[in-house]
Amino acid sequence: MSTHVSLADYTTLRIGGPADKFVEARTEDELIGAVRDADAAGEPVLLLSGGSNVVIGDDGFRGTVVKIATTGVRVDADLCSGAMVRVAAGEDWDGFVQRAIAEEWSGLESMSGIPGLAGSTPVQNVGAYGHEVAETIASVRVWDRVAGKVETIFAAECGFSYRNSRFKADPARYVVLEVTLQLTLGDLSAPVGYAELARVLDLEPGSRAPMTEVREAVLGLRRSKGMVLDPADHDTWSAGSFFTNPMLDTPAEVPAGAPQWPQSDGRVKTSAAWLIEHAGVSKGFSIGNAAVSSKHTLALTNRGQATAKELLTLATHVRTQVQHSFNITLVNEPVLVNCTL
Repeated sequence: MSTHVSLADYTTLRIGGPADKFVEARTEDELIGAVRDADAAGEPVLLLSGGSNVVIGDDGFRGTVVKIATTGVRVDADLCSGAMVRVAAGEDWDGFVQRAIAEEWSGLESMSGIPGLAGSTPVQNVGAYGHEVAETIASVRVWDRVAGKVETIFAAECGFSYRNSRFKADPARYVVLEVTLQLTLGDLSAPVGYAELARVLDLEPGSRAPMTEVREAVLGLRRSKGMVLDPADHDTWSAGSFFTNPMLDTPAEVPAGAPQWPQSDGRVKTSAAWLIEHAGVSKGFSIGNAAVSSKHTLALTNRGQATAKELLTLATHVRTQVQHSFNITLVNEPVLVNCTL
């Protein structure tokens, strides 16, 4: 255990004050033990995964930060049922996606380049280019801090919805230990339904392509938007998309000219990036050392020495402009720790 560790060193935003206590858990037993001990002592606990979807306040965290660093991938594959793959929470997500493509486990290729660790994917129900991880998750094994035991929660019980899950809704209860994914076998991708990706691949929407080609196309698109981590590029010093795409109750609520995607429940999703741009917030707009990415208006970035206060002041400005222009309130996607928006 270490003390007064700078949390900025463990986030993709490179923002965040010190932790009172810092524990790196390399095994499942260490992970459970660190959380259980802190809970028994009545200490606040922050579970830190890849640090790619979090904004930590300038005062840091008064309690114990548990850095998840567990590893391991277990595979059970056959031609009939496909590949059942159990991934430890601390495995690098993009490294795992790359392995899945090499092993011809189909279904994750559109989520290439997403930073962070595997254990965070069900919490946020991460997704990109028309697919969500919930489509492939069979179950999630967790440490239940309330019940004090390890449990397996099957996909139907995970409460998955757009960028949400029961784990995100009740963050103080569950510690993700392992994610089990059920993937089909083959070298072709899942159907490519996202228009921008289909266009780059020169496909009709709904068609399939070799997974290697889909991965390269996705990485190219993400790089063009500053969404692939690069220490030399401040446009990638971000938490990815800072706001989720709004879900509106009816098509009539979508502003004229804005993109819209009908949902199965009757609601309509529209583009947060479009709303930001048409509310008059341009790429590169800055407040102090925090700035809207020069490549994509959904990313709020650290230009080198930004504080959490500067970043959240910028986020508040963006949200206010959209609210005033369209009467739509943007919702932040990253988790806010010891800070508010």
